[in-house]
Amino acid sequence: MDRPDACKVPSLHIGEYRCAVAACAQPFEKQASMEAQDLQKLVTVRMPYGKYEGRLIADLPGAYLAWFARKGFPAGELGRLLALMLEIDHNGLSRLLEPLRRRPS
Repeated sequence: MDRPDACKVPSLHIGEYRCAVAACAQPFEKQASMEAQDLQKLVTVRMPYGKYEGRLIADLPGAYLAWFARKGFPAGELGRLLALMLEIDHNGLSRLLEPLRRRPS
């Protein structure tokens, strides 16, 4: 079965890829890994372009993250962080990022 590009979404299942498309849900051969600092990056890295340019990745709307999942995440670290945030948001875990946010002094 050919998998659509949206299936190349890394999930929080450390050590494997899982398809984000509900109809597929197939594991991938590639190994994904989440770095410990990725959670901190979600609350410090800003979206570099697009409708939400300048907004923290942790503050992007779920619908925007889901749009990326359908269209395909960008390559590299940005795509990995967007996919991670989608998983966190989709599972209602966004509040877990609150302790990591840097408070202005």
